[in-house]
This record gives sequence, structure tokens and C-alpha cells, in this order.
Amino acid sequence: MTILSQNLTITVAPNASTHRIDRRVYGQFAEHLGRCVYEGLWVGPDSEIPNKNGLRKDSIAALRQIKVPVVRWPGGCFADEYHWLKGVGPERQPMVNNHWGGVIEPNVFGTHEYFELLNQLDAEAYINGNLGSGTVQEMTDWIEYMTLESTSPMAELRKSHGRVQPWKIEFFGVGNENWGCGGNMPPEHYASLYRQYQTYVRNYGDNHIQKIACGPNADDYNWTDVVMSSAGKYMDMLSLHYYTIPTGDFSAKGLALDFDEQEWHDTLAQTRRMEELISRHSAIMDIHDPRKRVGLAVDEWGTWYDVEPGTNPGFLFQQNTIRDALVAAINLNIFHRHADRVRMANIAQMVNVLQAMLLTDGPALIKTPTYHVFDLYSDHQDADYVPTVGDLGEQGDCTVSHKDDAYTISLVNAGLDHEIGAAVQLPGQISEVLRAQGITGATHTSHNTFDAPDAVSPADLDGLRVDGRHLRVTLPPRSVATVRVSLVE
Repeated sequence: MTILSQNLTITVAPNASTHRIDRRVYGQFAEHLGRCVYEGLWVGPDSEIPNKNGLRKDSIAALRQIKVPVVRWPGGCFADEYHWLKGVGPERQPMVNNHWGGVIEPNVFGTHEYFELLNQLDAEAYINGNLGSGTVQEMTDWIEYMTLESTSPMAELRKSHGRVQPWKIEFFGVGNENWGCGGNMPPEHYASLYRQYQTYVRNYGDNHIQKIACGPNADDYNWTDVVMSSAGKYMDMLSLHYYTIPTGDFSAKGLALDFDEQEWHDTLAQTRRMEELISRHSAIMDIHDPRKRVGLAVDEWGTWYDVEPGTNPGFLFQQNTIRDALVAAINLNIFHRHADRVRMANIAQMVNVLQAMLLTDGPALIKTPTYHVFDLYSDHQDADYVPTVGDLGEQGDCTVSHKDDAYTISLVNAGLDHEIGAAVQLPGQISEVLRAQGITGATHTSHNTFDAPDAVSPADLDGLRVDGRHLRVTLPPRSVATVRVSLVE
């Protein structure tokens, strides 16, 4: 039996925008891990899978639909053992991917292929450099190779490999997880190395690179304090990594599909910790950077479960249910609320790894429930965040933004067995409903498969009513919905 909760009202105040929601909080992450890059994105120009310049057309088309703004690459832990020269030119040098399964990394997908991916997606570059096992010279040579137009040896090498004009790099990470897989460093040591390495991440021509420093693991507030104190003035952003694990225990995380109702609640409780983490790290950053010049980049986030039975444990392949959709929506709402400091986020990861947008099996491709949330939320990109008064109860959440003379309202019901009757009061009379869609699951484990690719997919909202300034909608259990409206001028 589905129980209807009391009607709850959200009021949108007029002219109350406080900050802009940077489109980059919808960023993606593509690491050389499992089947993310190889098969998920790259199949090679000779593949029978339809592709353009080696990149599979169906993945690109799906990712363009959700307006991917920026792609982080090549890692992750892989970044601090990646030596870029092995992945350029006609003779690629394979290496062992020590972090992820011990498989051979052929380096067929390298710098040139990455920029081809960005070109096809119309996305910005976020490259993670190798501080853990690389040298300052290696990093500065890579920057020259990618962005210098002159006749330097690195620029000439790029030209000899077929790229005459330099590329543009918007963001460059100086190391990754250097408290862990990137070198097991204390924050004082990393801060010192960061100051050294970033000196040689130079700007050439009109290219301005925003430098991103390795930030804390979850609630390591001391790391933030030390790195901001020592190196804050040399960075444009500080990263933060936090994964939602149902048990809170990396050694026994829980399963992606076989979970009970208590694990549902535990997962959502764990994901809501993101609000506290951002608030507390931001407060520390405010001490060292009260003008909020330095952004916070949550460049690894999402659910992390035990891998699917029968798959390579180093490939981190997991299924994706309506529970993951709720996790995505709740986190995006949190990023919106804190977008005065959070200026980028990169969900882990784009295809076939952790909380992916897409899953592939040879030539077949499906969109996950998480993908559909990113689609439902796409109109929030670069919109003005609008605070609200009221709430949707303990299991509800919402976010409102304003852009292009329209309001976008996204609503979440994380309850397992009750509907939420919601009334949203807008600042003026509603003239037109531009979009009204949502997703839900028949059960708490509903998910898409290659045999049933649309088990969880967007549908028009039933029972949506417009009453002057009010939108009235009933949210079913386990649901995410978006309504976009224009007002009478």
C-alpha cells in the first residue's frame, strides 16, 4: 500500500538568487580503469562498432544529450603512474596498470585521442598530471606539448604527430590522492611538492590553466587546513573525494542489486554526509580564502559497491538502480546549494565503472537511472540558484534555479513506501509548462538491463496541476522529477 504524505509547500522567493550553478558540477570522469575508456568510449577506427575516429558513436551521442561540460582524465590513481610520452606518436609503449587489475595498458588512447573525445563532446579539458611518480620536467614538457605554439622541441613533436595547432587546457590537476595511491604523503610534504610542480604548469599564448591541488579524503580536515595554509595562493581549486558506501566499510561495501530496505536507507544516509563534508571543508577554506577565490572541486563522488559477481575485481563494474538515481539527485542538490564554493564535480565514472552513465556489452549500450537524472537536471547548468522556504519532509529534497526566463524545479522523494504531495509556489503566475518528467522504480532495486533497457526511464508526470502561481505534483515513492515553467511577464 502506498501512503500519501501530507501536502508540503515550497515557496520560491522573487529575486532571491544567491549564486550561479556552474555547469561543471555536472562534470564526468574517465579513468583508464576496467572498460571505461576501452570499449566504453574507444573501440578504434577499425572496429565493427560504429565509430568516428575510433570513438563509439552511441556513447558520444548519449553523453552529448546530457551536455557533458568537462571530462577528467587519465585518473584517478592511474594518473600518478601515467607517463604521457608512452601514449603519443605512432609507436605506443604499453605499461602495466598496477592499480586496476594488473592488465596491460596499451596506451592506444592517449593525449590526441583524449582531445578528440573532448572535440566530439564539445567539453572542456581537465587533465590530471603525474606528481606521484613523475618529474617536474615530465609535467612541464606535457604542458608544452599540448599548449605551446612555438618551435620548441615539444611543440615540434606534437606537430610531427599530426597536430599543428595547440590545444586548450582549462583545468590541470597537480597530482591525485597523494595522501594515498598518489604517494602516501603527509599534507606538509604534498603542499611543498605542489608549490614546486605548479610553478612549471605555465600559460602559453591565450591559454589560461586553472590549477587544481589534491585535496582531502572525505573528512580529513587537517589536510585541507595544511594545504590551504601553505599553498592556497598558488591554486585555483582544491579537490575533495567522497564515495557513498552503504556500509561505510571499504572492505565489505554491499551489493549493487541484492540489497534490502535497510541498506537503501543506509546508503542515502551515507550520501547525505556530503553536505557536512562540503560545509566543514568550506569553512576551513573560508579562513584562508575569505573571498572564495579558490573553488572546491568534488572531482570523485558517487556510489561504490562490491563488484558484480563474475567480473574482474579490478574493473569496478557495478549495476545501477533507482537507488543510484536518488544518490545522484541528492548530491547534485547539495552541489547547487554550495555552488558559491563548489565549482566543479566529476562523478565516478562515465562508462562501465562505479556509478556510470552508460553500460556497454560489445555493440550494445544502455543508459542507467543515474544518466536519466543528469538528463532531468541538465537545465540547471549555468543557472542562477534560487533559495526556497519550506521542505518536502525527511525523505524529500528539492532544488530550484532560474535561467533563460524560466524556472527549473527538481524534486526528490527518497521514501520507499509513501508519495509526497508537493505544492511549489512561484514568484509569479505560471504561463507555460516547458517540461514535466520524472523517473521512478517499480521496486527499490529497479534497474535497466540489456534485455530491458527502459525499465527505469523518464516519463511525463501524472497529475501535474497548475493553479495560478502554484505547481501541484504528486511524487511517487523512489522518484526524481523535474518541472520547468515560464511565468507571465
